[in-house]
Amino acid sequence: MKLAARIAHMTGNGKDGWAILGRARDMIAVGEAVTMLTIGEPDVKTDPAVLSAMMAAAVAGNTGYTDIAGQRALRAEIAARVSARTGVATSPAQIVVTPGGQAALFAAHMALLGAGQTGLFVAPHYPTYPGTIRAGGGVALAVPARPEHGFQPEAHALDAAAAASDARTLLINSPNNPTGVIYSRDTMEGIAEVCERRDLWLISDEVYDTQVWEGTHISPRTLPGMAKRTIVIGSLSKSHAMTGSRIGWVVAPEEVAHAVHALAVNTTYGVPGFIQDAGLFALREGQDLETRIAAPFRRRRDVAVRALAGSQAVRLTPPAGAMYVMADIRATGLSGADFAERLLADERIAVMPGESFGASAAGHLRIALTLDDEALKKALLRLRSYAEALVR
Repeated sequence: MKLAARIAHMTGNGKDGWAILGRARDMIAVGEAVTMLTIGEPDVKTDPAVLSAMMAAAVAGNTGYTDIAGQRALRAEIAARVSARTGVATSPAQIVVTPGGQAALFAAHMALLGAGQTGLFVAPHYPTYPGTIRAGGGVALAVPARPEHGFQPEAHALDAAAAASDARTLLINSPNNPTGVIYSRDTMEGIAEVCERRDLWLISDEVYDTQVWEGTHISPRTLPGMAKRTIVIGSLSKSHAMTGSRIGWVVAPEEVAHAVHALAVNTTYGVPGFIQDAGLFALREGQDLETRIAAPFRRRRDVAVRALAGSQAVRLTPPAGAMYVMADIRATGLSGADFAERLLADERIAVMPGESFGASAAGHLRIALTLDDEALKKALLRLRSYAEALVR
């Protein structure tokens, strides 16, 4: 008995980038105290009012089959939100609600990328990106964004990769996980030019669009000619601390939205109605709730910058957005993976090695800002001392 070849193709080399997280959890399971700065799970929990709305909807009976593309009121609210934030008119017919942003990523690639066709993605990248592209039979090809260029993807590199591979799609993420970089207008315009020149679909993962600390988040859908070829991935996981509720969406041209809907009919069959009601309630709370969720991460970004300022062993470029910092520890002479392993073993601090997010992040660490301010400061000062001892 054999598994389908698509599973081996999806997993690639079999590594998912989360080995250090697994080891840290194993240590915790046997009673060891470990400071966790790994995954982007907000320590801010789902607002009680949102949970009350979810419970009320369930108790009232919204527990059966629902509109597979998403309840009409929720799709209308998402469309209004997108229209207001981007200035691009968006209709409910362009929205499909999905079980989280990951399902939206999968659906977009399934709709747009055929078996054997190449999907580009910018590295450093969220670890599921290559597997998501391969899951539908596509060929995943990373295009590195270099640290010496501020982790901003360069148009000439994207163009060369698209031309050499005859790519069909390009996946980007801004504000970016893991680097905290927000793509500049020049970067976005360069990406748009490449997409036009090479006839690429652009899949823009914008789940951190409410976590902007410096500059401006630009959705590429707003650029001239790009609305017709851009698919935006959204989610309530980070913006409303609803990671476990699994509610996200795709914003796409109507023909793509119809294809994503057809996929949902044959896979997820929609998102539970009572969860959609909670999502609608959360969105109608407006910017006040989003600001409350984002505020701790904005504050902790500054805590991290101060804690690591002036270090020659741990160099930090202040992130412009998202809930992470990317620290350069190449001065220690260790790879990110080796440093993270030693830090966990010696200091019981768990961080994600940059190599988990692609080769272009080698020699870096991704640190999640998911501890309270004082605990985060203490952990970062210990990490700094550990790195500086290696340099000496």
